[in-house]
Amino acid sequence: MSHKDAAAPSARAAGADPRAAFVLGILCFVYILNFLDRQLLSILAKPIQDSLHLSDSQLGRIGGLYFAVFYCFISIPVGWLADRTNRVGVLSIACALWSAATAACGFAASYPQLVAARLAVGIGEAGGVPPSYAIISDTFPPGRRGTALGIYNLGPALGAALGVAFGASIAAAYDWRTAFIVLGAVGVVTALAVIVLVREPRRGGLDSVPSSSQPQAKRAGLFATIGAFFTNPALLLIALAGGATQFITYGMLNFNTLFLMREKGMTLQEVALWYAPVVAFGMGGGIAISGRLIDAFAKRSRQAYALVPAAGLVIALPFFIGFVWAPTWPLATALLIGPMFFNFFFLSVAVVMVQEVVRPDQRVLAGALLLLVMNLIGLGLGPTWVGAASDFFRPSYPKHSLQIAFYTLLPFYGLALLLFLRLARVLRR
Repeated sequence: MSHKDAAAPSARAAGADPRAAFVLGILCFVYILNFLDRQLLSILAKPIQDSLHLSDSQLGRIGGLYFAVFYCFISIPVGWLADRTNRVGVLSIACALWSAATAACGFAASYPQLVAARLAVGIGEAGGVPPSYAIISDTFPPGRRGTALGIYNLGPALGAALGVAFGASIAAAYDWRTAFIVLGAVGVVTALAVIVLVREPRRGGLDSVPSSSQPQAKRAGLFATIGAFFTNPALLLIALAGGATQFITYGMLNFNTLFLMREKGMTLQEVALWYAPVVAFGMGGGIAISGRLIDAFAKRSRQAYALVPAAGLVIALPFFIGFVWAPTWPLATALLIGPMFFNFFFLSVAVVMVQEVVRPDQRVLAGALLLLVMNLIGLGLGPTWVGAASDFFRPSYPKHSLQIAFYTLLPFYGLALLLFLRLARVLRR
Protein backbone atom coordinates (compact mmCIF):
# COMPACT_ATOMS: atom_id res chain seq x y z
CA MET A 1 0.00 0.00 0.00
CA SER A 2 1.37 3.42 -0.96
CA HIS A 3 1.61 6.34 1.46
CA LYS A 4 -1.22 7.97 -0.44
CA ASP A 5 -3.40 4.87 -0.03
CA ALA A 6 -2.58 4.61 3.66
CA ALA A 7 -3.70 8.17 4.20
CA ALA A 8 -6.94 7.70 2.32
CA PRO A 9 -9.12 6.57 5.23
CA SER A 10 -8.09 9.48 7.42
CA ALA A 11 -8.66 11.86 4.55
CA ARG A 12 -12.14 10.50 4.08
CA ALA A 13 -12.72 10.79 7.81
CA ALA A 14 -11.62 14.40 7.69
CA GLY A 15 -13.94 14.94 4.76
CA ALA A 16 -16.99 13.65 6.54
CA ASP A 17 -20.22 15.55 6.04
CA PRO A 18 -19.84 18.90 7.87
CA ARG A 19 -23.58 18.71 8.58
CA ALA A 20 -23.11 15.33 10.28
CA ALA A 21 -23.94 16.59 13.76
CA PHE A 22 -27.05 18.36 12.44
CA VAL A 23 -28.21 15.23 10.61
CA LEU A 24 -27.55 13.11 13.70
CA GLY A 25 -29.59 15.54 15.80
CA ILE A 26 -32.62 15.27 13.49
CA LEU A 27 -32.39 11.48 13.33
CA CYS A 28 -32.13 11.36 17.13
CA PHE A 29 -35.30 13.44 17.45
CA VAL A 30 -37.15 11.11 15.07
CA TYR A 31 -35.98 8.12 17.13
CA ILE A 32 -37.13 9.88 20.31
CA LEU A 33 -40.60 10.22 18.78
CA ASN A 34 -40.43 6.61 17.57
CA PHE A 35 -39.79 5.24 21.04
CA LEU A 36 -42.01 7.81 22.76
CA ASP A 37 -44.99 6.74 20.67
CA ARG A 38 -44.11 3.07 21.22
CA GLN A 39 -43.83 3.40 25.00
CA LEU A 40 -46.74 5.78 25.56
CA LEU A 41 -49.09 2.83 25.99
CA SER A 42 -47.01 1.40 28.85
CA ILE A 43 -46.47 4.82 30.43
CA LEU A 44 -50.22 5.42 30.59
CA ALA A 45 -51.06 1.78 31.31
CA LYS A 46 -52.93 2.50 34.55
CA PRO A 47 -55.44 5.10 33.21
CA ILE A 48 -55.88 3.09 29.97
CA GLN A 49 -56.47 -0.08 31.96
CA ASP A 50 -59.04 1.69 34.15
CA SER A 51 -60.78 3.32 31.16
CA LEU A 52 -61.01 0.29 28.85
CA HIS A 53 -61.08 -2.37 31.59
CA LEU A 54 -58.03 -4.31 30.37
CA SER A 55 -56.19 -7.15 32.08
CA ASP A 56 -52.39 -7.30 32.47
CA SER A 57 -52.32 -10.02 29.79
CA GLN A 58 -54.16 -7.78 27.32
CA LEU A 59 -51.74 -4.94 28.04
CA GLY A 60 -48.80 -7.30 27.59
CA ARG A 61 -50.04 -8.58 24.23
CA ILE A 62 -50.91 -5.17 22.78
CA GLY A 63 -47.61 -3.66 23.89
CA GLY A 64 -45.63 -6.77 23.01
CA LEU A 65 -46.70 -9.59 20.70
CA TYR A 66 -49.30 -7.80 18.54
CA PHE A 67 -47.07 -4.77 18.03
CA ALA A 68 -43.87 -6.76 17.50
CA VAL A 69 -45.19 -9.14 14.85
CA PHE A 70 -46.08 -6.29 12.51
CA TYR A 71 -43.09 -4.17 13.52
CA CYS A 72 -40.55 -6.95 12.98
CA PHE A 73 -41.76 -8.56 9.78
CA ILE A 74 -42.67 -5.35 7.95
CA SER A 75 -39.13 -4.10 8.68
CA ILE A 76 -37.64 -6.72 6.31
CA PRO A 77 -39.28 -5.56 3.04
CA VAL A 78 -38.94 -1.95 4.20
CA GLY A 79 -35.21 -2.49 4.80
CA TRP A 80 -34.78 -4.16 1.41
CA LEU A 81 -36.62 -1.26 -0.26
CA ALA A 82 -34.57 1.38 1.58
CA ASP A 83 -31.30 -0.27 0.52
CA ARG A 84 -32.38 0.30 -3.09
CA THR A 85 -34.14 3.66 -2.88
CA ASN A 86 -33.95 6.90 -0.95
CA ARG A 87 -33.51 6.06 2.74
CA VAL A 88 -34.46 9.57 3.88
CA GLY A 89 -37.74 9.34 1.98
CA VAL A 90 -38.56 5.96 3.53
CA LEU A 91 -37.82 7.37 7.00
CA SER A 92 -40.07 10.42 6.45
CA ILE A 93 -43.04 8.35 5.24
CA ALA A 94 -42.63 5.92 8.13
CA CYS A 95 -42.55 8.75 10.68
CA ALA A 96 -45.76 10.26 9.26
CA LEU A 97 -47.51 6.87 9.36
CA TRP A 98 -46.66 5.88 12.94
CA SER A 99 -47.42 9.40 14.21
CA ALA A 100 -50.87 9.44 12.61
CA ALA A 101 -51.53 5.98 14.07
CA THR A 102 -50.43 7.20 17.51
CA ALA A 103 -52.98 9.99 17.31
CA ALA A 104 -55.59 7.40 16.31
CA CYS A 105 -54.92 5.52 19.58
CA GLY A 106 -56.38 8.51 21.39
CA PHE A 107 -59.74 7.94 19.68
CA ALA A 108 -59.96 4.21 20.48
CA ALA A 109 -63.18 3.37 22.33
CA SER A 110 -62.54 -0.37 22.78
CA TYR A 111 -59.73 -2.90 23.03
CA PRO A 112 -60.03 -4.07 19.37
CA GLN A 113 -59.85 -0.46 18.15
CA LEU A 114 -56.76 0.16 20.30
CA VAL A 115 -55.17 -3.04 18.95
CA ALA A 116 -55.80 -1.91 15.34
CA ALA A 117 -54.23 1.50 15.99
CA ARG A 118 -51.19 -0.08 17.69
CA LEU A 119 -50.70 -2.45 14.75
CA ALA A 120 -50.59 0.61 12.47
CA VAL A 121 -48.00 2.19 14.79
CA GLY A 122 -45.92 -0.98 14.44
CA ILE A 123 -46.14 -0.92 10.64
CA GLY A 124 -44.95 2.70 10.55
CA GLU A 125 -42.17 2.26 13.09
CA ALA A 126 -40.75 -0.64 11.06
CA GLY A 127 -39.38 1.97 8.65
CA GLY A 128 -37.87 4.20 11.33
CA VAL A 129 -34.71 2.73 12.79
CA PRO A 130 -32.99 0.60 10.06
CA PRO A 131 -32.78 3.44 7.49
CA SER A 132 -31.39 5.72 10.21
CA TYR A 133 -28.67 3.19 11.09
CA ALA A 134 -27.52 3.18 7.47
CA ILE A 135 -27.73 6.97 7.06
CA ILE A 136 -25.54 7.43 10.15
CA SER A 137 -23.06 4.77 8.97
CA ASP A 138 -22.69 6.66 5.67
CA THR A 139 -22.44 10.04 7.43
CA PHE A 140 -19.79 9.10 10.02
CA PRO A 141 -16.52 7.26 9.19
CA PRO A 142 -15.25 4.10 10.96
CA GLY A 143 -13.88 4.94 14.39
CA ARG A 144 -16.65 7.47 14.97
CA ARG A 145 -19.65 5.28 14.20
CA GLY A 146 -19.80 3.69 17.65
CA THR A 147 -20.03 7.09 19.31
CA ALA A 148 -22.50 8.39 16.70
CA LEU A 149 -24.72 5.32 16.96
CA GLY A 150 -24.41 5.47 20.74
CA ILE A 151 -25.74 9.03 20.65
CA TYR A 152 -28.47 8.01 18.21
CA ASN A 153 -29.44 5.11 20.45
CA LEU A 154 -30.18 7.63 23.20
CA GLY A 155 -33.51 7.84 21.38
CA PRO A 156 -35.15 5.06 23.44
CA ALA A 157 -33.98 6.62 26.71
CA LEU A 158 -35.01 10.15 25.84
CA GLY A 159 -38.21 8.96 24.16
CA ALA A 160 -39.24 6.94 27.18
CA ALA A 161 -38.25 9.75 29.56
CA LEU A 162 -40.09 12.45 27.60
CA GLY A 163 -43.03 10.12 27.22
CA VAL A 164 -43.14 9.76 30.98
CA ALA A 165 -42.68 13.49 31.58
CA PHE A 166 -45.05 14.84 28.93
CA GLY A 167 -47.39 11.89 28.56
CA ALA A 168 -48.01 11.51 32.28
CA SER A 169 -48.27 15.28 32.75
CA ILE A 170 -50.77 15.70 29.89
CA ALA A 171 -52.76 12.69 31.09
CA ALA A 172 -52.79 14.02 34.67
CA ALA A 173 -53.92 17.48 33.50
CA TYR A 174 -56.42 16.29 30.85
CA ASP A 175 -56.70 12.58 30.04
CA TRP A 176 -54.70 9.78 28.40
CA ARG A 177 -56.38 10.31 25.02
CA THR A 178 -55.11 13.89 24.73
CA ALA A 179 -51.54 12.69 25.27
CA PHE A 180 -51.74 10.35 22.26
CA ILE A 181 -53.32 12.98 20.00
CA VAL A 182 -50.86 15.77 20.86
CA LEU A 183 -47.72 13.65 20.53
CA GLY A 184 -48.96 12.08 17.29
CA ALA A 185 -49.44 15.55 15.77
CA VAL A 186 -45.86 16.50 16.69
CA GLY A 187 -44.62 13.46 14.78
CA VAL A 188 -46.48 14.33 11.58
CA VAL A 189 -44.82 17.78 11.54
CA THR A 190 -41.43 16.17 12.19
CA ALA A 191 -41.90 13.83 9.20
CA LEU A 192 -42.19 16.87 6.92
CA ALA A 193 -39.02 18.38 8.43
CA VAL A 194 -37.01 15.20 7.74
CA ILE A 195 -37.64 15.20 3.99
CA VAL A 196 -36.75 18.91 3.79
CA LEU A 197 -33.65 19.05 6.02
CA VAL A 198 -31.84 15.70 5.64
CA ARG A 199 -29.86 14.82 2.48
CA GLU A 200 -29.34 11.25 1.29
CA PRO A 201 -25.63 10.33 1.85
CA ARG A 202 -23.60 8.24 -0.60
CA ARG A 203 -23.60 4.55 0.25
CA GLY A 204 -20.23 3.39 1.56
CA GLY A 205 -18.59 6.74 0.81
CA LEU A 206 -16.75 6.93 4.16
CA ASP A 207 -15.74 3.28 4.49
CA SER A 208 -12.05 2.37 4.72
CA VAL A 209 -12.43 0.92 1.22
CA PRO A 210 -14.99 3.21 -0.43
CA SER A 211 -17.61 1.61 -2.61
CA SER A 212 -16.51 3.68 -5.59
CA SER A 213 -13.07 1.98 -5.55
CA GLN A 214 -14.39 -1.55 -5.12
CA PRO A 215 -14.99 -3.84 -8.08
CA GLN A 216 -18.61 -3.55 -9.04
CA ALA A 217 -20.33 -6.54 -7.51
CA LYS A 218 -23.82 -7.66 -8.16
CA ARG A 219 -26.11 -6.09 -5.58
CA ALA A 220 -27.10 -8.64 -2.98
CA GLY A 221 -30.67 -9.84 -3.23
CA LEU A 222 -33.19 -9.99 -0.41
CA PHE A 223 -32.90 -13.71 0.27
CA ALA A 224 -29.13 -13.76 -0.25
CA THR A 225 -28.70 -11.08 2.41
CA ILE A 226 -31.08 -12.85 4.80
CA GLY A 227 -29.21 -16.13 4.26
CA ALA A 228 -25.83 -14.48 4.80
CA PHE A 229 -27.03 -12.92 8.06
CA PHE A 230 -28.47 -16.08 9.59
CA THR A 231 -25.53 -18.29 8.53
CA ASN A 232 -22.97 -15.95 10.09
CA PRO A 233 -22.46 -17.30 13.65
CA ALA A 234 -21.33 -13.96 15.07
CA LEU A 235 -24.28 -11.99 13.63
CA LEU A 236 -26.78 -14.63 14.72
CA LEU A 237 -25.36 -14.79 18.25
CA ILE A 238 -25.30 -11.01 18.75
CA ALA A 239 -28.95 -10.90 17.62
CA LEU A 240 -30.00 -13.75 19.93
CA ALA A 241 -28.07 -12.35 22.89
CA GLY A 242 -29.62 -8.93 22.27
CA GLY A 243 -33.05 -10.55 22.06
CA ALA A 244 -32.58 -12.33 25.40
CA THR A 245 -31.49 -9.01 26.95
CA GLN A 246 -34.45 -7.16 25.42
CA PHE A 247 -36.78 -9.82 26.84
CA ILE A 248 -35.80 -8.36 30.21
CA THR A 249 -35.69 -4.69 29.22
CA TYR A 250 -39.03 -4.62 27.36
CA GLY A 251 -40.64 -6.79 30.03
CA MET A 252 -39.63 -4.11 32.52
CA LEU A 253 -40.32 -1.03 30.40
CA ASN A 254 -43.85 -2.08 29.53
CA PHE A 255 -44.81 -2.65 33.17
CA ASN A 256 -42.51 -0.40 35.25
CA THR A 257 -44.99 2.44 35.63
CA LEU A 258 -47.90 0.10 36.35
CA PHE A 259 -45.72 -1.73 38.90
CA LEU A 260 -44.62 1.50 40.59
CA MET A 261 -48.15 2.91 40.69
CA ARG A 262 -50.16 -0.19 41.58
CA GLU A 263 -47.75 -2.00 43.90
CA LYS A 264 -45.44 0.76 45.17
CA GLY A 265 -47.98 3.60 45.50
CA MET A 266 -46.69 6.22 43.02
CA THR A 267 -49.07 8.73 41.43
CA LEU A 268 -48.99 9.95 37.81
CA GLN A 269 -47.48 13.25 38.95
CA GLU A 270 -44.75 11.39 40.89
CA VAL A 271 -44.09 9.16 37.88
CA ALA A 272 -43.59 12.26 35.70
CA LEU A 273 -41.30 13.86 38.29
CA TRP A 274 -39.13 10.91 39.39
CA TYR A 275 -39.39 8.04 36.92
CA ALA A 276 -38.62 10.22 33.87
CA PRO A 277 -35.08 11.22 34.99
CA VAL A 278 -34.32 7.60 35.97
CA VAL A 279 -35.13 6.52 32.42
CA ALA A 280 -33.26 9.45 30.83
CA PHE A 281 -30.05 9.26 32.83
CA GLY A 282 -30.10 5.52 33.50
CA MET A 283 -30.92 4.11 30.09
CA GLY A 284 -29.42 7.07 28.22
CA GLY A 285 -26.15 6.94 30.13
CA GLY A 286 -25.75 3.20 29.58
CA ILE A 287 -26.39 3.46 25.84
CA ALA A 288 -24.06 6.44 25.32
CA ILE A 289 -21.20 5.13 27.44
CA SER A 290 -21.33 1.67 25.87
CA GLY A 291 -20.96 3.34 22.45
CA ARG A 292 -17.80 5.07 23.63
CA LEU A 293 -16.52 1.87 25.24
CA ILE A 294 -16.95 -0.17 22.06
CA ASP A 295 -15.13 2.46 19.98
CA ALA A 296 -12.22 2.20 22.43
CA PHE A 297 -12.06 -1.54 23.13
CA ALA A 298 -13.06 -3.05 19.77
CA LYS A 299 -9.80 -1.66 18.31
CA ARG A 300 -7.89 -3.93 20.70
CA SER A 301 -10.09 -7.02 20.56
CA ARG A 302 -13.23 -8.00 18.68
CA GLN A 303 -14.31 -9.87 21.81
CA ALA A 304 -15.30 -6.49 23.24
CA TYR A 305 -18.54 -6.79 21.22
CA ALA A 306 -19.50 -9.62 23.59
CA LEU A 307 -17.69 -8.81 26.82
CA VAL A 308 -18.90 -5.21 27.22
CA PRO A 309 -22.63 -6.14 27.30
CA ALA A 310 -21.88 -9.29 29.34
CA ALA A 311 -20.19 -7.19 32.04
CA GLY A 312 -23.20 -4.86 32.03
CA LEU A 313 -25.60 -7.74 32.73
CA VAL A 314 -23.50 -9.04 35.65
CA ILE A 315 -23.48 -5.59 37.28
CA ALA A 316 -27.20 -4.98 36.57
CA LEU A 317 -28.48 -8.19 38.18
CA PRO A 318 -28.27 -7.25 41.91
CA PHE A 319 -29.79 -3.82 41.21
CA PHE A 320 -32.70 -5.48 39.39
CA ILE A 321 -33.37 -7.81 42.33
CA GLY A 322 -33.26 -4.84 44.72
CA PHE A 323 -35.67 -2.84 42.53
CA VAL A 324 -38.25 -5.63 42.50
CA TRP A 325 -37.87 -6.30 46.24
CA ALA A 326 -37.88 -2.68 47.49
CA PRO A 327 -40.83 -2.03 49.85
CA THR A 328 -41.26 1.65 48.88
CA TRP A 329 -41.33 3.49 45.58
CA PRO A 330 -38.48 5.94 46.43
CA LEU A 331 -36.10 3.03 47.13
CA ALA A 332 -37.36 1.07 44.13
CA THR A 333 -36.90 4.07 41.84
CA ALA A 334 -33.34 4.66 43.11
CA LEU A 335 -32.36 1.01 42.60
CA LEU A 336 -33.95 1.02 39.13
CA ILE A 337 -31.12 3.26 37.90
CA GLY A 338 -28.78 0.22 37.97
CA PRO A 339 -30.64 -2.08 35.55
CA MET A 340 -31.69 0.90 33.44
CA PHE A 341 -28.01 1.80 33.01
CA PHE A 342 -26.27 -1.57 32.66
CA ASN A 343 -28.99 -3.59 30.90
CA PHE A 344 -28.64 -1.32 27.87
CA PHE A 345 -24.93 -1.88 27.26
CA PHE A 346 -25.87 -4.30 24.48
CA LEU A 347 -27.75 -1.97 22.12
CA SER A 348 -25.06 0.29 20.63
CA VAL A 349 -22.62 -2.62 20.64
CA ALA A 350 -24.93 -4.85 18.58
CA VAL A 351 -25.74 -2.12 16.07
CA VAL A 352 -22.09 -1.14 15.55
CA MET A 353 -20.99 -4.74 15.08
CA VAL A 354 -23.62 -5.46 12.42
CA GLN A 355 -23.01 -2.19 10.55
CA GLU A 356 -19.25 -2.81 10.49
CA VAL A 357 -19.54 -6.42 9.27
CA VAL A 358 -21.95 -6.15 6.32
CA ARG A 359 -21.56 -4.42 2.96
CA PRO A 360 -22.75 -0.81 2.58
CA ASP A 361 -25.63 -1.85 0.29
CA GLN A 362 -26.83 -4.34 2.94
CA ARG A 363 -26.78 -2.07 5.98
CA VAL A 364 -30.46 -1.18 6.16
CA LEU A 365 -31.61 -4.77 5.66
CA ALA A 366 -28.98 -6.14 8.06
CA GLY A 367 -30.08 -3.61 10.67
CA ALA A 368 -33.68 -4.67 10.07
CA LEU A 369 -32.73 -8.34 10.51
CA LEU A 370 -30.97 -7.51 13.78
CA LEU A 371 -34.08 -5.71 15.00
CA LEU A 372 -36.29 -8.55 13.73
CA VAL A 373 -34.58 -11.09 15.96
CA MET A 374 -34.08 -8.82 18.97
CA ASN A 375 -37.55 -7.31 18.91
CA LEU A 376 -39.44 -10.50 18.07
CA ILE A 377 -37.87 -12.14 21.13
CA GLY A 378 -37.64 -9.10 23.40
CA LEU A 379 -40.49 -6.80 22.43
CA GLY A 380 -42.79 -9.57 21.25
CA LEU A 381 -42.35 -12.03 24.11
CA GLY A 382 -41.02 -10.00 27.07
CA PRO A 383 -44.12 -7.88 27.83
CA THR A 384 -46.40 -10.77 26.84
CA TRP A 385 -44.61 -13.02 29.36
CA VAL A 386 -44.75 -10.49 32.21
CA GLY A 387 -48.43 -9.68 31.63
CA ALA A 388 -49.42 -13.35 31.48
CA ALA A 389 -47.31 -14.18 34.56
CA SER A 390 -48.92 -11.35 36.51
CA ASP A 391 -52.42 -12.61 35.74
CA PHE A 392 -51.33 -16.17 36.58
CA PHE A 393 -50.03 -15.18 40.02
CA ARG A 394 -52.82 -12.72 40.87
CA PRO A 395 -55.16 -15.25 42.56
CA SER A 396 -52.37 -16.25 44.96
CA TYR A 397 -50.67 -12.82 45.25
CA PRO A 398 -53.38 -10.24 44.51
CA LYS A 399 -51.32 -7.30 45.76
CA HIS A 400 -47.94 -8.37 44.41
CA SER A 401 -48.59 -10.27 41.18
CA LEU A 402 -46.36 -7.98 39.10
CA GLN A 403 -43.55 -8.32 41.63
CA ILE A 404 -43.60 -12.11 41.25
CA ALA A 405 -43.84 -11.72 37.45
CA PHE A 406 -40.71 -9.54 37.47
CA TYR A 407 -38.83 -12.20 39.44
CA THR A 408 -39.53 -14.66 36.61
CA LEU A 409 -37.22 -12.54 34.42
CA LEU A 410 -34.15 -13.59 36.43
CA PRO A 411 -33.35 -16.74 34.37
CA PHE A 412 -33.16 -14.61 31.24
CA TYR A 413 -30.18 -12.74 32.70
CA GLY A 414 -28.38 -16.09 32.77
CA LEU A 415 -29.48 -16.97 29.23
CA ALA A 416 -28.32 -13.62 27.81
CA LEU A 417 -24.98 -13.89 29.62
CA LEU A 418 -24.35 -17.39 28.24
CA LEU A 419 -25.09 -16.21 24.70
CA PHE A 420 -22.68 -13.25 25.01
CA LEU A 421 -19.95 -15.55 26.36
CA ARG A 422 -20.54 -17.92 23.44
CA LEU A 423 -20.22 -14.94 21.09
CA ALA A 424 -16.90 -14.05 22.75
CA ARG A 425 -15.59 -17.53 21.93
CA VAL A 426 -16.70 -17.21 18.30
CA LEU A 427 -15.06 -13.79 17.97
CA ARG A 428 -11.86 -15.05 19.56
CA ARG A 429 -11.58 -17.71 16.85
